[in-house]
Amino acid sequence: MELKRSKVRRVVSSVAIAIATLAAILMPVTPAHAAYGPDQTVSLTVNSNSGPSLTLAQLTGTLAFDNGNTKFRYALRLCWGSGAYPMPNFHISINGNTALYPTLTSTTTAPSGCQVSLFLYDGEYTHSTTVANVTLYVTGGWFYPGNTYNSRTKSVTYDNPYN
Repeated sequence: MELKRSKVRRVVSSVAIAIATLAAILMPVTPAHAAYGPDQTVSLTVNSNSGPSLTLAQLTGTLAFDNGNTKFRYALRLCWGSGAYPMPNFHISINGNTALYPTLTSTTTAPSGCQVSLFLYDGEYTHSTTVANVTLYVTGGWFYPGNTYNSRTKSVTYDNPYN
């Protein structure tokens, strides 16, 4: 009788180990959370290139890529230069083919040289494929001479250090 019980225990134990092993193999592995690399400093100024020298816009802040290669975060500040009209704008291009127009998150008191307020844009973007680089485009406008409208765009590209 004792021999029969020990055989049953061994069989049950072996089946349990086999099921546990199979479950471990078949269970999906949870991906590790990607970590952000160091912040890269953003500094881009757009000045007029005809008539009086005017600062039209300044985009400053930080940008960081994740080591999973599909996300980046940004903390950007847009200054509407005192000589510009209308308000400048900016957008982000991902890999040269996807445009992102960040949403204004808040405003704060404008520093010297900026009109109205300092516009704050903070966020994170997840792309469907690898993020190789992002390019920031800032456009500002002014009137010169008289009622002739001019605009100027400057850009800067940041490469993802993880690919």
